Amino acid sequence: MSTLSKDARDPRVVELAREVAGGRDAELIADIMQTALQFGRDRASRGDLKLVRRALAEMREAAAIFAKYANRRKVTVYGSARTRPEAPEFQHASRFGQRMAEQGYMVITGGGDGIMGAAQLGAGAANSFGLNIQLPFEQGANATIEGDPKLVTFKYFFTRKLNFVKESHAFALFPGGFGTQDEGFECLTLMQTGKTQIVPIILIDEPAGFYWETWRRFLLNDLLSSGLISKTDFHLFRVTRDVNDAVAEIERFYSNFHSYRWVGERMVIRIQRRLTDPALADLNTRFATLLVRGAISQERALPEEKDHVDLALLPRIVLIPHKRDFGLLRLFIDAINEADSLPTPPSQ
Repeated sequence: MSTLSKDARDPRVVELAREVAGGRDAELIADIMQTALQFGRDRASRGDLKLVRRALAEMREAAAIFAKYANRRKVTVYGSARTRPEAPEFQHASRFGQRMAEQGYMVITGGGDGIMGAAQLGAGAANSFGLNIQLPFEQGANATIEGDPKLVTFKYFFTRKLNFVKESHAFALFPGGFGTQDEGFECLTLMQTGKTQIVPIILIDEPAGFYWETWRRFLLNDLLSSGLISKTDFHLFRVTRDVNDAVAEIERFYSNFHSYRWVGERMVIRIQRRLTDPALADLNTRFATLLVRGAISQERALPEEKDHVDLALLPRIVLIPHKRDFGLLRLFIDAINEADSLPTPPSQ
């Protein structure tokens, strides 16, 4: 759906939006208000109006809570609500939550018991978010997050899922049921199709378990062999039985890589330390097939990035890649992290 043109905005709506925001933010708020008014002009059903009202309210509430912690990286933990405290997976999830908190991360879960409660028990309430869902059974808030201001309760799965994805810098999945499978496949689908940022997806088995190994063999033997997925899609996730290995995988991903955005057809990757010239030349040789045209270059912040003032000093890797193989893009990010880089200037 295209953004409304300035001419299509009601001046009264624009004036009201400018009372609460300025610049581009005011334009976006005016577009939201204009769209809401269009529901009335379209004679939308009461059911549709109630759905949109509730969904927008849920998104606003969650955004306000997450905004207070925008400077902290976060990892989402998925897994069964039915896992008992004595189960090895529970202890594994608790240890993972603790280790990620020690690394400065906050932990997001569905707020329930089982694996979710274990991860938040390990991380502690101060480092936890709970995105709960209203269900007729199973899904009460766990003891760690219950009553915490960082606990948000959603009516709709789609608003809850959107918040998991947009706020997370990594995903860790422990054994679970339909919900865990759904969330895992959704994350992979969104990354495979470029609809969300590439971040680490770690599938963690218990020390003697084969849950995710069995799942991976299903992908290999049934999906890949039938041509339903690509070999490079396997780079989008990692299977491990070792919590320390899972933590190290996330830490490696952010060892030099910071984040990326699209500026038109250009992929602009922000890194923490500038690469050496030989390292950049090596990337151009190894990943030539990733490019639509041109070369991989190293630049300063682009003029189109002026809205990210806090990231202005970070070096950029800029390229024009094709968008049909995001598993290969994940490999490219790994290669950036492994490449020789220069020391971080004191000014940064």
